[in-house]
Amino acid sequence: MYKYVEDAQQRATGSKTLVLLAATISFLFSVTLWFGGNELQGIFVGLWVPSILSLGAIVLPRGDRA
Repeated sequence: MYKYVEDAQQRATGSKTLVLLAATISFLFSVTLWFGGNELQGIFVGLWVPSILSLGAIVLPRGDRA
């Protein structure tokens, strides 16, 4: 029983890390585009960050949810 809980927690932690990594990469890519002279592309890619974080908040399991 405890092994199952530990495995679920490890998967959730890995998934959270993946979502945060994707958002960070998107943000850095957006800043790179913006300061590289491609302002519109930078804004477009910058809009991915809240979308990725929102998707993570919806999809990832929360510990306090029953």
